[in-house]
Amino acid sequence: MTSPADPPASAGTSRSGLKLVAVTACPTGIAHTYMAAEKLAQAAESLGHSIKVETQGSIGAENVLSDNDVRCADAVIVAADKDVDRSRFVGKRVLVVGVAEGVHHPDRLIERARSAPVYEGEDAGPSGGGAERGGRARIGGLGGRAGDGGGGQRGATYKALMNGVSYMIPFVVVGGLLIAVSLALGGHTTSEGIVIPEDSVWKSVNDIGAVGFALMIPILSGYIAYAIADRPALVPGMVGGWIAAHGELYDSEAGAGFIGAIVTGFLAGYLVLWIKKARVPRFVQPIMPIIVIPIVATTALGLFFVYVIGEPISWLFEHLTDWLGGLTGTSAALLGIVLGLMIAFDMGGPVNKTAFLFGAGLVSKNPEVMGMCAAAIPVPPLGQGLATLIRRRFFDEQERETGLAALFMGFFGITEGAIPFAAARPARVIPANMLGGAAAGAVAGIAAVEDSVPHGGPIVALLGAVGGVPMFFVAVAAGTGVTAVTTVALMSWGRRDAVGAETPVQGDTLVQGDTPVRADTPVQADTHVHADAPAARRAESAVGESAGEVLCGHLSARTVKEELAAEDKDSAIREMAELLAADGKVADVEELVRVAFAREEQGSTGLGEEIAIPHAKTDAVTAPVVGFARSAEGIEWGSLDGTKARLIFMIAVPEAAAGDEHLRILALLSRKLMDDGFRERLRGAAGVPEILGVLGEIR
Repeated sequence: MTSPADPPASAGTSRSGLKLVAVTACPTGIAHTYMAAEKLAQAAESLGHSIKVETQGSIGAENVLSDNDVRCADAVIVAADKDVDRSRFVGKRVLVVGVAEGVHHPDRLIERARSAPVYEGEDAGPSGGGAERGGRARIGGLGGRAGDGGGGQRGATYKALMNGVSYMIPFVVVGGLLIAVSLALGGHTTSEGIVIPEDSVWKSVNDIGAVGFALMIPILSGYIAYAIADRPALVPGMVGGWIAAHGELYDSEAGAGFIGAIVTGFLAGYLVLWIKKARVPRFVQPIMPIIVIPIVATTALGLFFVYVIGEPISWLFEHLTDWLGGLTGTSAALLGIVLGLMIAFDMGGPVNKTAFLFGAGLVSKNPEVMGMCAAAIPVPPLGQGLATLIRRRFFDEQERETGLAALFMGFFGITEGAIPFAAARPARVIPANMLGGAAAGAVAGIAAVEDSVPHGGPIVALLGAVGGVPMFFVAVAAGTGVTAVTTVALMSWGRRDAVGAETPVQGDTLVQGDTPVRADTPVQADTHVHADAPAARRAESAVGESAGEVLCGHLSARTVKEELAAEDKDSAIREMAELLAADGKVADVEELVRVAFAREEQGSTGLGEEIAIPHAKTDAVTAPVVGFARSAEGIEWGSLDGTKARLIFMIAVPEAAAGDEHLRILALLSRKLMDDGFRERLRGAAGVPEILGVLGEIR
């Protein structure tokens, strides 16, 4: 309902001079956020309207809309591919589209906003057929082409999954490393496994690590649900994840593991969304999100898991154990393959636990069976960790760090170290893990490797619990190699399938909401624009550089090239990196190229309008440096609008400056490059001095 101070819903639809507000947001950084803001500002100016644009990028919200801004606005435009809270726009005409629409069709958006439906809140559908795209402005492009303005089901699903994974990773790393360290420094080999004395400080360290590990499954489930249905879904998601991890609640010797957590996360999220649609009396509405919805959803999900999902898990555990018992008289290689496949499948789930407990139960009678399990146990984390080393540019920085932790956990037989990779890319990682586990199990079975303690990984061999140590390490190495090579091959195959389409993830932000966000230093910006404020003056006032400087001296004649020789994106990035090296600020060209490639993996830096801005945050450069080059034929860069890149900038900054200079330069370029006249002058400039003269307009 509109407040008395608001104009009527139809106000502004029959006259010019609208007062508009907008929000632009992009999950993969800030370039598209600021490009959309600049385009909307230019369009409003040309149409005789005033507009204030709030930008929400990886550095957080800037130029935030005040209550008075919203109250006086005739319409609201939300151009976003990430979560934007619309509760402050109740009673206003609200148009919700993807961020690419703001970049490519700003005039059209302003016209559509004049007749957009009135938003009446998340729980009461908007009048006039509902706000376009409905609900909240959620990420709609993860897993598909970014910026399609859609936000299809696959994109929403992938975004929610990556949100859970990103929050889970710290718990896996901290818990796993504390357990590994405590076992290494305080553990002793016994018939019951590697045991830490109760009175040792390392027992306390181990217990702390176990708490972190115990929390990772509920965290995964909870933040999947949170990404789908916001805070009301957090409690049912976490409680559901806890139930999934504790099989004793549904008479199973093993919990459902991370696969069960993914199931409960999505069930909780969509259950809460369904409950939100229920119409309730007005006096009940204030307590719905904090009392009614969490209680109802948690109870329903918990009972459903215990009495419906839990029974099949218990049945599976029991029958798998019986089936394995029937294989003990068959080929050792066959049994090793089966146990390896099971160990690597769900990494702590019911299938993994069945195989492990089967082997542990035969330690005293048939230690060869536990030897097969012990060889397969470290393969998933070791294989995934190795994959991050042999194809670093396939993984982002967080994944590479997780890969190092996975190698450490694998050494100590902590299979769960591979869960973040499996949860993020189940279709590629789980088959690779299983193939490696089968290889390790088969080699160990054929070689009759023995393990006299119910534990796995290289640590048990070093502590003297393994018989046939050389072949044990051969089995582990074979499995690790198979997993790593298969993972890289499947990811390479997936990359070829994605050629020509952007593959955004939680790149410079982090989630995927999508999501957790990396905190960077805000860029000072002012996108409150009126018809009498020229675009050039807006850019100048936004950044305040001294006249005559080109990007504060970061770009010079040495880093400008009239024409690139490269014909494809990879070659162009390499050529641009070598161009930056001419300024003497690049210590390691190959590392700079690798980081730039990794950034492209997170999402294309082709911005449309024949522009590309590849960028890298790396200590391969000693100081911020910017390069520019042109391509007359254009280079396919996976841009949102399908245009080839003809104006190419490359930005490289040291890690220490990443939160300030990198974002400031990128925002400045993004704004200025939306000026059609500037781009035309840049394309037509003859020679490096003239190019520098045009670039000098960027202030």
